[in-house]
Amino acid sequence: MKLTSPLALFFFAASHLFAQTRPSAEKTDLIQHVDKNAKLAQVMVDTVFSFGELGFQETETSAYLTGVLEKNGFKVERNIAGIPTAWMATWGSGKPVIALGSDIDCIPQASQKPGVAWHEPLVAGAPGHGEGHNSGVPLNILAALAVKAEMEKHHLSGTIKLWPGVAEELVATKAFYVRDGYFKDVDAVLFAHVANNLGSNWGEGGQTGLISLQYNFHGESAHAAAAPWRGKSALDAVELMDTGWNFHREHLRPQQRSHYVISNGGDQPNVVPQSASVWYYFRELDYEHVKGLWEDGDRMAKGAALMTQTTWDEQILGSAWPGHYNKPMAEDLNANAQMIGMPNWSPDDQALAKALQKFIGVPKSTTMIRANTALTWNSLGSSTQH
Repeated sequence: MKLTSPLALFFFAASHLFAQTRPSAEKTDLIQHVDKNAKLAQVMVDTVFSFGELGFQETETSAYLTGVLEKNGFKVERNIAGIPTAWMATWGSGKPVIALGSDIDCIPQASQKPGVAWHEPLVAGAPGHGEGHNSGVPLNILAALAVKAEMEKHHLSGTIKLWPGVAEELVATKAFYVRDGYFKDVDAVLFAHVANNLGSNWGEGGQTGLISLQYNFHGESAHAAAAPWRGKSALDAVELMDTGWNFHREHLRPQQRSHYVISNGGDQPNVVPQSASVWYYFRELDYEHVKGLWEDGDRMAKGAALMTQTTWDEQILGSAWPGHYNKPMAEDLNANAQMIGMPNWSPDDQALAKALQKFIGVPKSTTMIRANTALTWNSLGSSTQH
């Protein structure tokens, strides 16, 4: 199940761990525990924000977060699935086994000073947390510590696991965790991502799946001034493929998303490029349509190679298929989220939000939102209870 706010994680865990006791009293204890650790939450979120590390480079982020967990009694296994910045932290024993996950990598050229409603990088051109990945694991830790305290207090069995989405922006690691058996005995995986409300999904969640592919073209080099006719430009093939794909967009489903960058465009202008590469993400709502986009991309590559007398191959860099989420878990969490509601935003919070709305050119909202939760599902193509 995917949660649209990590703040709600511990409410779900509590509703199941204390299903046979007094839920309201235990949940009150959990709320108080989280409130008591508000400063820790702020420090963790800000610290991870300050690191701003790209995928597979989350060295300081992972060292810091695992250090916090170890200080609180969790056993940490590092380098899981052969990924240096990946880890799995575990506390407790027996059933149920609940795994809390969230991403930790950032995105290129997104460095930004916190609390500033205009573009002002901390370091010009540096990466930064432009998608909120600095918040998920710190708040999962807060949830885990709250539930751990209640489990100890009531002598409850159960196992809590925490894990990071390493290089999520590169679609690079989660499948390897599954392949190597890290979720084999897990009863529930709760995944959190920052959003503008509290909510949960069940059924077909509406998120796209995708495949990450690099198309590599191979031609023949030549001096572009002296004898360009001797060359077969791999870059020409890349550009023709991209042109073909962009004409093809008109005839694709509105649900698809496809985007690319030219990752290798040659060496210098006066040398006909003998090698060039273009990197695509093909996104769709189900496996069949993702596969269809991939097949279309292969046809574009074949046509571009024929037109330029080059050859081509492809590399699968990553994949992620659309999720299917659990209904009872989503409904439990949504009920707890409704009980808590959204934060009461301060006047300073509102002023920052409105200044940011103005900067990015969206209509300013005059409504101070105090509580808003949503339960959505798409198994039958519907969405209710907003």
